[in-house]
Amino acid sequence: MIPELTTRSEDETMALAEQLGTQFHGGEVVLLSGELGAGKTAFVRGLARGVGADPGEVTSPTFVLLTSYAGRLTLHHADLYRLAGDGDEIELGLDELPGPQGVLAVEWADRLQWPCWPRALRVHLDHAGDDLRRLRIEEAA
Repeated sequence: MIPELTTRSEDETMALAEQLGTQFHGGEVVLLSGELGAGKTAFVRGLARGVGADPGEVTSPTFVLLTSYAGRLTLHHADLYRLAGDGDEIELGLDELPGPQGVLAVEWADRLQWPCWPRALRVHLDHAGDDLRRLRIEEAA
């Protein structure tokens, strides 16, 4: 796994995530963090394509906190931006996901109040000027 790299466009960010998603077999968790507009949802669109789901269906869920997309694997997409940070994610049932035939992608994962999943991937996205995005990918401890 490449720990840090720079993409030059949203399409490159999506392609990187797609490549990652094609390697998934089920049970993976991807924890995304970064400021507004850093490319978290674009990354999830790429994951969708990689697991065989329609990336066109993936949107930044403004009021819907959890959405699932069918594909070769089911992509569960959580956006914790609107959570108050007092354990609401437990009520969403995130602790039950992703399951053996699913992948869980969590935007604003830094708002999680309980321990991470074993072997989760952390993806941090930063603006690096213009359309550039710097991505750091690492296994969560």
